[in-house]
Amino acid sequence: METLGLGLGFGLLSALIYTYYLCIRSIYRKNGGVGRQPPISVKEEAGAAALLVTAHPDDECMFFAPALLWLTGRRLSVHLLCLSTGNFYKQGEIRKKELLQSCALLGIPSSRVTILDHKALPDNPELQWDPELVAKLILRHVQIHHIRMVLTFDRDGVSGHANHIAVYYAVRKLYSKKKLPNECQILVLQSVNILRKYISILDLPISWMKPHHVMYVLDSWGYQQAKNAMYCHQSQLQWFRHLYLYFSRYMFINTFHLMSR
Repeated sequence: METLGLGLGFGLLSALIYTYYLCIRSIYRKNGGVGRQPPISVKEEAGAAALLVTAHPDDECMFFAPALLWLTGRRLSVHLLCLSTGNFYKQGEIRKKELLQSCALLGIPSSRVTILDHKALPDNPELQWDPELVAKLILRHVQIHHIRMVLTFDRDGVSGHANHIAVYYAVRKLYSKKKLPNECQILVLQSVNILRKYISILDLPISWMKPHHVMYVLDSWGYQQAKNAMYCHQSQLQWFRHLYLYFSRYMFINTFHLMSR
């Protein structure tokens, strides 16, 4: 009787796993293996572009690779503004070079990458960046490069890093004060709880069902590109980063909310 019960339990578990697999495959195919077409897009006008704003080198591939590969894969003009060199461990010069290598793999040429080294914006999770200063720097970039779509962190900063969160509040300030061009759309990357964050592609059905405005999902080729971009950041590849490559849902999935007032 006990053996029968174990057999039924195993059979039920196997059926649930298989059903979940079919659900993932169905959603994956529905996305075309790459991503859901966003309801908004960069206007087809001369010089119009998208801008990713990050806090440190490696943010672009650790958190935003699915979105970047989708956008650059459609030959969109994508710029990156990185607000620090990531010099917390005095590796700023190394990390700048690593960032340029990573961006090249993600489809962003060095001519569209700006890395700031501002004394008031140190790489330090214990220090709060001045939102007025960050907002001013972002706005200047938006105006110079005719940016029509800005992508950045949400209020939780994915990992809770104070520098990530500061970027969100700077963009929020620009948006709420209507300093950005009217046609400029703001997409903020959704933070998820720690369980969802580390179940890799298994988070896909959950991401699909949860409210969001834009969703990007990498296929196997895109995932390999994202991994290669991460490998460019050799100075940061400690053992737990190798685990991150395989278990973080951000290596496969990006979901964004459209910023609203």
